[in-house]
Amino acid sequence: MKHSSFFVFPFVSRETPASVFRKNCHAPLKKVLNPITFVVYYFYYRNTKCEEIIVAKIVAIVNQKGGVGKTTTCVNLAAAVAQTGKRVLLCDFDPQANATSGMGVDKTVSNGVYDVIINGVETAKAIVSTPYGDVLPSSKALAGAGVEMINLPDRQFLLKQALRQVAEQYDYIFIDCPPSLELLTLNALCAANSLLVPVQGEYFALEGLSDLMNTVRLVRRSMNPQLQIEGVLLTMFDGRTNLSIQVAQEIKRFFPGKVYATVIPRNVRLSEAPSHGKPICGYDRTCRGAEAYAALAVEFLRKNA
Repeated sequence: MKHSSFFVFPFVSRETPASVFRKNCHAPLKKVLNPITFVVYYFYYRNTKCEEIIVAKIVAIVNQKGGVGKTTTCVNLAAAVAQTGKRVLLCDFDPQANATSGMGVDKTVSNGVYDVIINGVETAKAIVSTPYGDVLPSSKALAGAGVEMINLPDRQFLLKQALRQVAEQYDYIFIDCPPSLELLTLNALCAANSLLVPVQGEYFALEGLSDLMNTVRLVRRSMNPQLQIEGVLLTMFDGRTNLSIQVAQEIKRFFPGKVYATVIPRNVRLSEAPSHGKPICGYDRTCRGAEAYAALAVEFLRKNA
């Protein structure tokens, strides 16, 4: 004897539930439901509105070389994008936790990203709200997470699993990565949709790019095929020096069409803002650094429109 079963229609964005119901469900339902029940089901699904679920775009800000402006860019770009009305989450995945304090969040908070990926705390419970956007804070405990994760199953996808819990609540999630190519950075690369690479206008900054690109190719090949280069950002740029101009030319040749037109100049106010626990838009929105990050946010959003 054959058993009839209900057909569960898949989520679609261009068809109403009623049209899917009519196309896929009427025949089997007519065999097992009496006419009254069938009419109730039909009108219920016909009047149900189908809304498309928007999931955050996750952008990892990464460069294994230290001192190139990763944290400064993560904090100020996230704040500048949030100022436009977008829902933004900054995930501090660097054990130094500078992005956490730069957004005015206490590094000693009870729960943070370490507790989420190691102790199984719900991501939403670890998020801290600030006037400049939400923060998933870091702490010194994250420094040992790389060792603790080694024996965990799917260790390279722990951050991805954590961010997936809250992805529907945000438009953009920015990840501040540590200055190395280790397991924490690998987690960020596996969780991200794209990479934003800050590059200082110096020769040594060019040397590390080839290592980073090799790592990106390996991640694309085996763990995250959709990973893209969001863009390359020139930071601490001094247009008065020939070296900065030459480095900019080399980077544009290496990443054709990926280098942001906006450049971040050297600016004392950018260095002062973290000591006050504020991004530059909350510390001095009229300085050159604030104007540069505001322009970067506009360019970033235009590319993602």
